[in-house]
Amino acid sequence: MTMHHTLLLVLGLLFAVMLLVLLAKRMNVAYPIFLVIAGLAIGFIPGMPQLHLDPELIFLIFLPPLLYEAAWYTSWNEFWKWKRPIVLLAFGLVFFTSMIVAWSTSLIIPGFTLALGFLLGGIVSPPDAVAAATVLKGMNVPRRLLTILEGESLVNDASSLIVFKFALAAVLTGTFSMQEATGQFFWVAGMGIAVGLAGAHIMYVVHRFLPTTPAIDAALTVMTPYMLFLAAEQFHFSGVMAVVSGGLFMSYRSHEVFRTGSTRMNMLGVWTTMIFVMNALVFILIGLELPEIVAGLEGYSIADGIKYGLIVSVITILLRFLWVYPAAHIPRWLSAKARRDPFPGWKGPMVISWAGMRGVVSLATALSIPMLMTDGSAFPQRNLIIFITFVVIFITLVFQGLTLPAMIRLIGLKEIDEVMPGHRQQAGIRLRLDHVALKFINEQYKGKSEMIALHKLNLENHIGDAERQLKSQEADHSRHGEAAAFREMLLDVYTLQRKELFKLRKEKYFSDEEIRKAELQLDLDELKITGAGH
Repeated sequence: MTMHHTLLLVLGLLFAVMLLVLLAKRMNVAYPIFLVIAGLAIGFIPGMPQLHLDPELIFLIFLPPLLYEAAWYTSWNEFWKWKRPIVLLAFGLVFFTSMIVAWSTSLIIPGFTLALGFLLGGIVSPPDAVAAATVLKGMNVPRRLLTILEGESLVNDASSLIVFKFALAAVLTGTFSMQEATGQFFWVAGMGIAVGLAGAHIMYVVHRFLPTTPAIDAALTVMTPYMLFLAAEQFHFSGVMAVVSGGLFMSYRSHEVFRTGSTRMNMLGVWTTMIFVMNALVFILIGLELPEIVAGLEGYSIADGIKYGLIVSVITILLRFLWVYPAAHIPRWLSAKARRDPFPGWKGPMVISWAGMRGVVSLATALSIPMLMTDGSAFPQRNLIIFITFVVIFITLVFQGLTLPAMIRLIGLKEIDEVMPGHRQQAGIRLRLDHVALKFINEQYKGKSEMIALHKLNLENHIGDAERQLKSQEADHSRHGEAAAFREMLLDVYTLQRKELFKLRKEKYFSDEEIRKAELQLDLDELKITGAGH
């Protein structure tokens, strides 16, 4: 099949997958669940061509932006606040899972060595933040749990990929020393962080002080994770840690770097689209490779592969429960500082335990296993490892993903921390911003013009409204209903206004540029009440 036909086929499959995602949205089901089902279905379509992609290319193309995007949307303040449970999950649970998976698979699977077991453990140990966030979207889940899941997914991607790299080196060389690997781990990870921060500072200067445009800013943010990754790997440091640390730094300084709304809106559109397409493409690739993977199971039947995949799935699910509950409660027995946090109970750890769904990072990592050893022989058990990984992703995404919302509703999960309601936080932020603006106008532009005086009056009115809202008591259930109805009214108004803008464009009375500006303001107004994820 020519490259032209292959490209056409991939585009057709991508379009079909997007239709499935639309169906998932209509059915109110997390779209990663439909992606893994689509990947499986593609593998059974007769006549599908088999793609032969360089495994290193898969690792390089997909993982840096996926890690960078996860780092970008991580709240550093929230991450630091809950660093103890995040670190316990992201490092402790990853190493615990990798060790148990390595030991159990070397015993259960004929011909499976301990090094291959560690390789598989590094692949299947990190849960996927996109899957968990999509499943939990719109549900009444405590902010603490969401932060821990997001932070864990960010750091455990890095730690598991480092485990994967060391296990891969052990398989290729045939030698492994735990003491040497431990020292090398901290050196490689630490220097990777240093390279990431140095590279991020350079990109900060470029964005901050050079006359960039929104398009150039967006393009540079797409290039940044690749440059950080390649720079670190060039010196044999951890490219993964470089991408994560650089992404966290750029996210933390984003308010200084990207100062216009159009730049941020443009970046949001670019990254949302790119990450979605990458998620879909990875599952399409596994679908196109599945027939070849199944045919090359090297003496194992499909039933054997499914059986081993089910065993590894059960192990990873149980290990998460065995780790999460002690990690939530034991620190409170050992540290007075930990006891000052609200008591975690059993419901929060239950949700965190059940939200360990594997996803695109595990799949991309498995596909990146080289086909050949250094001596030119076939990489041992490569197809079986990829097949088991796909089964684990399928089981955790479909089974846990579909049952997690029902479980949350069943246990009646409630907020356990003192969290200010979103509308009060917005009022407080708006009050601060309006006070700053009013002070600036009074000092610099007092009595300048009628338009400035009118804006000053509007600010004073906003301040009065915000102060009254903050002084009032928290809304009861009926007021929550009022707020929801008001929100729906605003969304209806914005829909009608967009239709009116379409009519104005057809009438050609106003310029397209001014109509686009009005449309952008509508988008910004809508984002204020819906959030960037809608």
